[in-house]
Amino acid sequence: MKKVLTLCLIVDENKILLGMKKRGFGEGRWNGFGGKVEEGESIEEAAKREVLEEVGINVKDLNKKGVIDFEFLNDNSLLEVHIFKACDYSGSPVETEEMKPQWFDILDIPFSEMWPDDLYWLPLFLKNKNFKGKFIFEDKNKIISHDLEILND
Repeated sequence: MKKVLTLCLIVDENKILLGMKKRGFGEGRWNGFGGKVEEGESIEEAAKREVLEEVGINVKDLNKKGVIDFEFLNDNSLLEVHIFKACDYSGSPVETEEMKPQWFDILDIPFSEMWPDDLYWLPLFLKNKNFKGKFIFEDKNKIISHDLEILND
């Protein structure tokens, strides 16, 4: 069964806010903020709620940049992740039980401590491209195939 998830990356000029995942899926990796869409909630509402819960920031405006399907062969999970860019927000990042936030210069993103797929799509995201794709993982560290397409703006 496919799970619908959100991922929101907060960008402020030449910096990007990432969170070190402290527990659960993706623990020990830098990532954006997001999670499951709850029943009765739009994908955008879920993205805003997750950012508030995970890092204490109120996102005012979301810009959807992409959708990526992820398949993990070792546990039969399918994830449909809607990726958003947020530049308009209020509040300062705070550490929560789930995430430890940190600002990074976009030229100094810690790709070696992130999901391996981020190296493919995050540069498109940072160039403000819209995209869709699919990544198939053998396990949580090894991509066995991927397809990534830039969409017309």
